[in-house]
Amino acid sequence: MEVLRPTLINIDGRIYRKNHVKEQVYSNLEEEDFTYSGVVECMDEPCDSVLIEQTERGYRCAMAVPSTLYKYVIGKKGETKRRLETETRTSITIPKPGMEGEIVITGQQRAGVASAQTRIEVMLESFRRKQPFTHFLSFAVNHSTIQEQFVKFKERVLDESSQDRGIDSSIFQNPAKLHLTIGTLVLLNEQEITKACELLQKCKEDFISKLTDGKPLIVRMEGIEYMNDDPSMVDVLYGKIQMKNGTDKLQLIADGLLDRFVASGLMEKEWDKVKLHATLMNTLFRRDPTVEGRTSATPGKQNLRERESFDARNVLKKCENYRFGDVELNAVHISQRFSTDSSGFYSSSGAINFS
Repeated sequence: MEVLRPTLINIDGRIYRKNHVKEQVYSNLEEEDFTYSGVVECMDEPCDSVLIEQTERGYRCAMAVPSTLYKYVIGKKGETKRRLETETRTSITIPKPGMEGEIVITGQQRAGVASAQTRIEVMLESFRRKQPFTHFLSFAVNHSTIQEQFVKFKERVLDESSQDRGIDSSIFQNPAKLHLTIGTLVLLNEQEITKACELLQKCKEDFISKLTDGKPLIVRMEGIEYMNDDPSMVDVLYGKIQMKNGTDKLQLIADGLLDRFVASGLMEKEWDKVKLHATLMNTLFRRDPTVEGRTSATPGKQNLRERESFDARNVLKKCENYRFGDVELNAVHISQRFSTDSSGFYSSSGAINFS
């Protein structure tokens, strides 16, 4: 199936097929010794995502690449870099490890420079997908009223269901970090954070301001749900969120943000639309209370069978329509994973306000 239905990679609006190749991982090696067993085969036609300029000695292009990804272009003992240079008849200059800069490709033929550029982009996009996410788009739903009701919900669950398998205080969300996740981001340097902030501002100008009319959104957090098939084997329990007036403005904003960020290449699409929910209980919190886990099992990543579960049948039965309260949503944040600001919420790398 990997041959018949290859992975599609979006790079600056262009779609490439990723041909299946065998990857090798070498443990306990320095970063410069990392290898990629073969350059990703792809279309070698000139690509316009990065400017290729003509010089006195031939052609040149400079690619902005986060320093954490240099090792994938270098390969084990420089193997990948040498192969690229040989096959495309180019010279590739890479900044020293840890130094932010540009990967520069030079060559006598424009087609060769374009080929090396495209191969590097496709290869790095493949490895980028395997990086743990660093940020996520979020709405904060940690109003004091919501926090108070959440604490009461926690006390009730522990009082009535603590004998059920897997349920204890360690799997509950930190009340100060209650939020609605729109999608996760892998932002590996300041340039990528800036790009995400600029895109978020553009979304506000293009469609968010029209939907909000410059006013906060009043939403209601009421009821709980789970997302797998067996309520006795749940790993995450969510609070439902919807517009108080019954409109779909919040859904339209969330879906619009998802579409724009996916199209930009900054976000990987997991669902056709955003599920409006806030995490209440998550077994990942038992191991790390600061974790901000993905909302689903992503292909190639940790799946539900590898995670702990708990028996949520009684909780769902007794608290099915639990009301946490109403809250005004007035901002979208680019939240930093594993962080805390002065209010107890996640630190923000950028945000837009509705009013």
